[in-house]
Amino acid sequence: MGIDLGTSNRKVGLFDEEGRVLAISSRPTTVIETGQGYSVYDPEQLWNDVAAMIKEVLAQTGVSQVAAIGIASMAESGLLVNRSTGKVQSPCLPWFETCSTPQAERIRQSDAPLALFQRSGLHLSFKHGLPKLMWLHDQDASMFNDAVWLTMSGFIAYRLSGVMACDPTLATRTFAYDIRHECWDMEWLKEFGLPEGLFPQVLPSGSPLGTVTTELANVFGLGEGTTVAIGGHDHVCASLAVGAVHPGDVFASMGTAETLVGLMKPRHLGQAEFDTGLSYGFHVVPGYQFWMGGNAASGGALEWIRKQLADDALTYDQMKALMADVPDGPGQALFFPYLSGSGAPYPNSKTRAAFIGLSYASGKAELVRAVCEGTAYQLEMIRRSAEQVSGETIREIRAVGGGTRIRSWLQMKADVGNATLIVPPVDEATLLGAAYAALIGTGYIGSATELQGLIEQRGVARIDPDAARHMLYAARYEQVYAPMAAALREMEL
Repeated sequence: MGIDLGTSNRKVGLFDEEGRVLAISSRPTTVIETGQGYSVYDPEQLWNDVAAMIKEVLAQTGVSQVAAIGIASMAESGLLVNRSTGKVQSPCLPWFETCSTPQAERIRQSDAPLALFQRSGLHLSFKHGLPKLMWLHDQDASMFNDAVWLTMSGFIAYRLSGVMACDPTLATRTFAYDIRHECWDMEWLKEFGLPEGLFPQVLPSGSPLGTVTTELANVFGLGEGTTVAIGGHDHVCASLAVGAVHPGDVFASMGTAETLVGLMKPRHLGQAEFDTGLSYGFHVVPGYQFWMGGNAASGGALEWIRKQLADDALTYDQMKALMADVPDGPGQALFFPYLSGSGAPYPNSKTRAAFIGLSYASGKAELVRAVCEGTAYQLEMIRRSAEQVSGETIREIRAVGGGTRIRSWLQMKADVGNATLIVPPVDEATLLGAAYAALIGTGYIGSATELQGLIEQRGVARIDPDAARHMLYAARYEQVYAPMAAALREMEL
């Protein structure tokens, strides 16, 4: 069983031994506006939704024996619970809640940017757990009496098993975990007035925390012995589901945002890694770290343009038809997909999107192609940066998400990056990846290599690059796109 605690939806999925879906249940993730300038999640609603969905998938399938439950979640969201009683002691803050921006600035002023990065593997943001904890402490220090900070995955794992824990993929997203020494950096945290014992034990991703409690097993109709495990960071778990499990393997989540995740051997992080703008942490696959970079407006940019070009928004069939009408190779117009700022490798929240190279001849087809090409160029910028720092040639990218349904867009990305896109038959990568993490952690699946073979035997679609088009795209990227993107990043509008 996989549990995915996502920004838009919470899901529970049940899978057979070969990764085929048996049943999936879903609930929207509700954000509550407090009226006090910040938003929260309701942890009891979260738990009640998960419990109801577990009952639903078991009832739909008639299954009573489940080997393991793996849980994945948004990277930075979390809350304080009482170590002794498990009672919730703080608001549950979403990762995107900006109330902790002043606290992030206090952390930023505490050390040099490179030193902060080397400590955490991250480029500091209000999103991370430490600024959120500092904000909570500023509001009411009594919340911290005998308290433990649990991620969303950790909270649900605790409610299922009675064990409080975290996994390395989520620990490294708090900005409180020392990636160099693989431990909570409590001496440093004292500088911010936070108490000792604030964080739970860190166990390997997918490792057994325990089993579903007897009381809950009876409520769910489960047999005894169902293992509970924290799979970890949602994007990193999803990379398991597509078989991106060796150095050089890269996973692309092509949704509203586009995230690229790769594996690398553990290393000391220095200036070269800092300059990529990528973030780093421990991978679900034992013995590896991950690098991660993203474009916050990929599928989101396509959604935006289709709404601008028709009163009721262009349909996807109309979008595909427009894409089919344009010539092969680079278009004249360029789009820079910074609708919510630029991400890796040059993060700048103040950068804004732009069209360049429009003329009277530019119609809907040219605008749609420009948006698709712009997101492909931005993916290429991340790919090149990751290649340089990882030392691994990236010639294959395993992709899932809504963006994979537009074949011409995939072909464009393959041509721009000179990389084959591999699309496995996986619709719920995070759910399946969470389940796989638990099965590897419990030893049910022997290794990541065995997992990759299991995935590939189900068949995958391959989109290979065209060499001639790649040469044209590469010249356009190097001579025009990259220099213009650099100029946009320096502008503050």
